[in-house]
Amino acid sequence: ETLVKQLYDSLNERQRKEVCFDWDYQDPERGLLRTRISNNWHITKPVVYSEYYTGTQQEMVRAIWEGLIQPDWQKRVDKQLLDDAGGFGKQQNFAIFGKPGDGKFELVMTGRHMTLRVDGNSTDHVAFGGPIFYGHAASGFNEKPGHPDNVYWEQALEANKVYQMLDGKQRAASEVKTLPTEQAVGFQGEKGKFPGLAVADMSKDQQEQVQKTLQKLIEPYRQSDKDEVLACLKSQGGHDKCFLAFYTDPDLGDDKVWDSWRLEGPSFVWFFRGTPHVHVWVNIASDAGVKTNA
Repeated sequence: ETLVKQLYDSLNERQRKEVCFDWDYQDPERGLLRTRISNNWHITKPVVYSEYYTGTQQEMVRAIWEGLIQPDWQKRVDKQLLDDAGGFGKQQNFAIFGKPGDGKFELVMTGRHMTLRVDGNSTDHVAFGGPIFYGHAASGFNEKPGHPDNVYWEQALEANKVYQMLDGKQRAASEVKTLPTEQAVGFQGEKGKFPGLAVADMSKDQQEQVQKTLQKLIEPYRQSDKDEVLACLKSQGGHDKCFLAFYTDPDLGDDKVWDSWRLEGPSFVWFFRGTPHVHVWVNIASDAGVKTNA
């Protein structure tokens, strides 16, 4: 957050006209720009590593990104960015909403397979400052079974450990045939109809594996974002209020190691879609009334 203010202060008038917006700026074509997510989009035109920004500004943007990602994950995410976008800064863009140091503000960083946010807790009741997206096409657009070299596949393997622990009746409840629309990550609230098996109906050891899966999901991010995720989840009743669904069609390799799955609660969505390559949509808040712009 401190770096975001330093970056903002370093921008000249021409740069600010291009990448700085009011807090609730409505784009004529894309709606509320601050809360938008997509699997491949550019929130503004200038890419980070271009002549549009000074070397010092580029270094600040990189440092902001490094502040969001745990050090032991930075090389892995750098590999994803290299595979998908030629490396960090080559196809990434950013925008700043509000005025850092003077009320609410948020920096949003976008590009192929990446939407990240820095909000300084300006966005009430929301983890990560709003919905985020990450993905990877490690071995081409159509990944092979087992997703070789995909940096995020270990998350799916952790979730599949839950499936392996389920009995026949539980497996039948957890299996869902048809994938939902991937950007459908709005909140359903307490009265929602969630696909899959209720975590509350799992045994203690199965619930412990769900908790390990959740820890694996939040592992790449800075501690304050992890804390926000867990606080938001606790406020809606914890993982006991969530459902876990494994999508059976398609199943790469027909190996019943499910490529796509979804952990969802009243105001918690973590949707891992592994076909034809990995796309992951995340939307978490303490209040189901929070709206997103997917």
